Amino acid sequence: MNLYERYETLLSAKPDIEKAKDAVIESFKSGGKLLLCGNGGSSADCDHIVGELMKGFMSKRSLTKEQRLEMIKNNESINREWLGQLQRALPAVSLTSATALNTAFCNDVNPELLYAQQLMGLGKKEDVLLCISTSGNSKNVCAAAAVGKALGITVIALTGQGGGKLKEIADICICVPETETYKVQELHLPVYHYICAETEKHFFND
Repeated sequence: MNLYERYETLLSAKPDIEKAKDAVIESFKSGGKLLLCGNGGSSADCDHIVGELMKGFMSKRSLTKEQRLEMIKNNESINREWLGQLQRALPAVSLTSATALNTAFCNDVNPELLYAQQLMGLGKKEDVLLCISTSGNSKNVCAAAAVGKALGITVIALTGQGGGKLKEIADICICVPETETYKVQELHLPVYHYICAETEKHFFND
């Protein structure tokens, strides 16, 4: 994917985009997963990224022969047709999608910590937390970043120009060179598509 040829404006963020891509790949190689959080349009971006990683994006990701044989060994009655339809996945979880838990925690405890609380149950040191905020100042996202770092999780921020408070917290901060929300979001999409495509290529070169 020729990201920097298509979006020359992203050349200023290239070093951090590449660091983020490498961190995601290393996490998956180490048995970790990608956790994501954001609000509004950034929440939708979190779900979008999960969709690209948990199923085929630019590759079909067919199950390997070894996987199929192992699954048949574990369950001889499994539908063989399913084995031709299921795809290899990269573990990714959108923290924005846990509606019951999030609304309960917001109502009972502290809305600012709704994503941070999920890290207490799901986060481990091999993971990467991707925090998406156009301003870089969303309180619940910044809280998740701070708690993620406290848990030893690698924190990546995807923000607009300047990076806001997230830039001070995150291990890697991708600051796309725009300030208006919709313009920032327009650049976030090719950035995360690039990261997903390059990560997929690393693990599924077929």
